[in-house]
Amino acid sequence: MLDSSRLRNPALFDKIVTPAKAQELIRNGMNVGFSGFTPSGYPKQTALALAEAIRQGKQCRINIWTGASVGPEIEEALSEVDGIASRAPYYAASNKALRQGVNTGRVHYVDAHLSHFGPQVDFGFLGDVDVAVVEAAAITEQGDLILGSGVGNTPIFVKHARQIIVEVNTSIPLSLEGMHDIYLCNKPPFRREIPIYHPADRIGSPYVTCGIDRIDAIVESDMVDHVRDLTPPDEDSKKIAANLVDFLKNEQRHGRLPEQMLPLQSGVGSIANAVLGGLKESDFENLTMYSEILQDSVFDLIRMGKVTAASGCAFTPSPRVWKMYQEDPGLYKKALVLRPLDVSNNPGVIRRLSVIALNTPIEFDIYGQANSTHILGDSMMNGIGGSGDYMRNGYLTFFCTPSTAKGGRISKVVPMVTHADHTEHDTMVFVTEQGVADLRGLDPVQRARSIIRNCAHPDYRSQLTEYLERSLLTGGHEPVDLEHCFDMELHFRRYGTMHLETRREKS
Repeated sequence: MLDSSRLRNPALFDKIVTPAKAQELIRNGMNVGFSGFTPSGYPKQTALALAEAIRQGKQCRINIWTGASVGPEIEEALSEVDGIASRAPYYAASNKALRQGVNTGRVHYVDAHLSHFGPQVDFGFLGDVDVAVVEAAAITEQGDLILGSGVGNTPIFVKHARQIIVEVNTSIPLSLEGMHDIYLCNKPPFRREIPIYHPADRIGSPYVTCGIDRIDAIVESDMVDHVRDLTPPDEDSKKIAANLVDFLKNEQRHGRLPEQMLPLQSGVGSIANAVLGGLKESDFENLTMYSEILQDSVFDLIRMGKVTAASGCAFTPSPRVWKMYQEDPGLYKKALVLRPLDVSNNPGVIRRLSVIALNTPIEFDIYGQANSTHILGDSMMNGIGGSGDYMRNGYLTFFCTPSTAKGGRISKVVPMVTHADHTEHDTMVFVTEQGVADLRGLDPVQRARSIIRNCAHPDYRSQLTEYLERSLLTGGHEPVDLEHCFDMELHFRRYGTMHLETRREKS
């Protein structure tokens, strides 16, 4: 039940409506900005009510804008009733219905670097924000919003929204108040540097500026975010983490990294979480993070005293981590800062802080190009997210992944990626359970030999080497053998003979 701890101005109680009433503000063709980030801090009740209204006959397909992926209460519920016309800037592969819509063209998907999308909305490039639907822990006396565990693009959506629906979620601990640092960048020509010089710096407000008069509806909620426990680290992940730690120590020995480790960034998912978790066994101390997402390993490292400051756009607490947080909120509140997405992923700040970036690709090729988004070049798996923001601008950048998938039946090191999200110009170091390929200062052929020797699984090295040697016969700076690279069994083994024959027919 909402009370004065959640609604701190009596006038706010007059704005409480049912989810069914709130969804009436959302109409066909609207651009709707939802709060939240991967999937944390997203509203649930209004989207579920909208999906039910569509199921009952409401004609409504909307354009969904977020920070990154959100939970099934939005993406799955609206996909199932064909309520999504377009989606930006990111969605996750776990939503099968939305993935099908994207890959059949029913849903127009705009994949964007996460640091770009918020400013593009702010500049008016993409049209109006017709409705912002925001989950909040509470609303202040002035009508400003206290967010939960995810910020995303919420401040920009609220800034521009014609109508605002706030879902006040009583399951969000009020102890999160004060953890946020909301800073809005000026538009050109008045844009200035973002004055962050250490991950713990605070430069903004704990609240999203809104105002009582701008809030059109308040919906009560107690639904928790749809976040599951991450898969425990397997042996390959542990080897990858060990290889990474050894490499970082070697960089320190040679003076390429300072004794006090530079800020770290880590991508999303079980592999990224496991690799970061490998630092628990290292002798690194007083670590800091400047990242977009803060997963379970960050909380473990804070509890151990190894991480002293962690800046992000959101944290995705599994049930285990929520329990840890609630046992000692002061410990984590002292270390954590949650920022808007265009600040957490800002290229200028990433470069200034000299962030060490750790991300995970779907696959990468022998010349150092990485694919983060597509299967076989045309089927979208998930968006590029913020990996490009950090890989392009980090001081030292790593792609970390097992060398194979599907029990060894698939090589994740391929002759040529069928979709390149990160070119060889933007990649530095690849790490698998087999070893480390440091590509800095190498020409294309040198890169290929290093990746095959150090990162590819032994079962696939001879095939990759054969491809490279055949390509060298054609010459060129970065030699390729287009006749054979897409027909190699190692690249298509996951798709079976029928898919391979289909590809041959197309070509």
